Amino acid sequence: MASDLNRYFRVEAREILEQLGRGVLELERGGAEPDLVARLLRLAHTLKGASRVVKQQEIAENAHAIEDALAPFREVRGPVPRSAVDAVLARLDAIQARTAALGPEAAPGAARAERPTHDEPPGRIGADLDEMDGLMDGISEASVRLAELRRSLLPLARGGRVAQQLSTELASLRASRPLNGSGPRVRSMAAELHGIVETLERTLTAGIEEMDRELRQVREAAERLRLLPASLMFGALERALRDAAQSLGRDVALTTRGGDVRLDPDVLAVVQRAMVQAVRNAVAHGIEPAGERVAAGKPRAGAVVLEVVRRGNKVAFVCRDDGRGVDLELVRRVVERRGALPADANRLAAKEILALLLRGGITTTGAVTEMSGRGIGLDVVREAAGRLGGEARVETERGKGTTLEIVAPVSLSSIDVLVVEAGGWTAAIPLASLRTTVRVADADLLETTEGVTVPFDGGVVPFAPLARLLGGPEGARARVWSAVVLEDADGLAALGVDRLRGTATVVVRPIADLGPFDPVVAGASFDAEGNPQLVLDPDRLVRQTRSVGPGARPAAAPPPVVLVIDDSLTTRMLEQSILESAGYDVDVAVSGEDALEKARARRYALFLVDVEMPGIDGFEFIERTRADAALRDVPAILVTSRASPEDRQRGARAGASAHIVKSDFEQSRLLEEIRALVGPR
Repeated sequence: MASDLNRYFRVEAREILEQLGRGVLELERGGAEPDLVARLLRLAHTLKGASRVVKQQEIAENAHAIEDALAPFREVRGPVPRSAVDAVLARLDAIQARTAALGPEAAPGAARAERPTHDEPPGRIGADLDEMDGLMDGISEASVRLAELRRSLLPLARGGRVAQQLSTELASLRASRPLNGSGPRVRSMAAELHGIVETLERTLTAGIEEMDRELRQVREAAERLRLLPASLMFGALERALRDAAQSLGRDVALTTRGGDVRLDPDVLAVVQRAMVQAVRNAVAHGIEPAGERVAAGKPRAGAVVLEVVRRGNKVAFVCRDDGRGVDLELVRRVVERRGALPADANRLAAKEILALLLRGGITTTGAVTEMSGRGIGLDVVREAAGRLGGEARVETERGKGTTLEIVAPVSLSSIDVLVVEAGGWTAAIPLASLRTTVRVADADLLETTEGVTVPFDGGVVPFAPLARLLGGPEGARARVWSAVVLEDADGLAALGVDRLRGTATVVVRPIADLGPFDPVVAGASFDAEGNPQLVLDPDRLVRQTRSVGPGARPAAAPPPVVLVIDDSLTTRMLEQSILESAGYDVDVAVSGEDALEKARARRYALFLVDVEMPGIDGFEFIERTRADAALRDVPAILVTSRASPEDRQRGARAGASAHIVKSDFEQSRLLEEIRALVGPR
């Protein structure tokens, strides 16, 4: 039981220590603020109480000492003495070391650990990875079971049609010849059976759709919880910078960006160690003493920027300072003394000298100190990049500063995307590179010597069907394209897609080599049922679109698009399956309101409409489309269980082109009616 308590305590303590550490550094930068001091006191008090529960008296005493150190500033505004901040940070180090020593079997008297070094990986907050992966597997299994349940509704729908047909047959028998005395009872039973089956189908359909939505939400939340925000390592980096600056007597301000990028915790663990070294190097080798900076016309305080940036299927971790820059001549002389330079060393470019520096083992510091002098800092950076399958880069400008980057492919990350369909593929495009989406008519495509372009924003941009870039069949030529306009550093490009499905937040995973469309694929995500979905690299998409050249214009007409409108999931699935098998493109809507919204966003060749729906029913939907100048020419077919002459007359008055009764439903007749209105496929 004690080990279980320690396990939960370690999780809580790591979270509180992270907040206390960042809060104390904020206190040092901005001075005492009552709200901030009060928050830190509450955190210390919570940690003290929790440590006493698990019999960790040493931690409780240190937490109490933190309260004593902060209490005098509860009602005071202004600078907090460095001595007070140092005292709190020393107590936090002691608590962190003691907490780290609490293994699963640790006893209250376990030995004290060494002082922490701030280059340890961020503690896992929340569930362990194995537990999270188990949860994901459970969600996928539940989604598969739900899909099986959805398919089981098909026989139920057929049972409803049979019950309705039975009621119709009994009614016709009564009209042709009287039944015996049991006739009314049989007809009543048939009507009751039809009502029960119809109610059951509606209830199950609504329940399945609600469960499907909830499972999708749970999967998205679990995927995000499996990842950690990059900001979790900022506290340790800020502390490392402060310690280095204080040790060397430097005045340095830190700025962090990109903390909301969520990444695999293993990636953050490796990168944090490397970026701690990068921060220390920036202070030890880059930031000048205050007097030197003022003499050079720079601000008294040096600046270090830490940034996390997503670049397609990679992520860049950047440490940038405004210090003196790398003395390339000095590096050349140091390497020359070691006999590691080639004969033509004097002709080495700056890039080559920096590459030598990244190999490690080189130091330009004359004496060994706690901060520098052994030449191992960049070794750590290079090795971290190698472990992640990436690379380290250094750029410098004399007197201006130095930038160090670790650029690596990411095993997992979370991004916002636009989901599209093209050539039978469902793909996701990162929203960060999306300029806009537009409708492009076939007549807008312009042939040039460099390829196909489309007008945009007063000029033209390259255009290509996304299906072509994915290496799949392009399908038929569209009369009107949904075009996604992307932007990278070199300009714009437009991609033609079959359908826009909306935005989502997805977790990107690495993907194996996919042959012809690998250049534009950044990774893959999974839907609620565990099916893979491509995540595309927007920069490569733009470059590929620009390089497609002549012949990118598709050459045939697209299939007519039919909008199926029915609140019954089973009916929608049945009709969609029939139409897609016959070669038509199909969208679905669950209500009249949903259908009107879709009809105004995309051009359809035909509406296939149910009558009995909540809200706007089928009759009203057709009446509204007939009154809309943009929709009045789109034919509509009613597919309904209502078969009375009055219903048929009302449908005709509303503007329906045909009326099909569900109890008499035949696939061949439906397709004949559609072909008569929109043509064959």
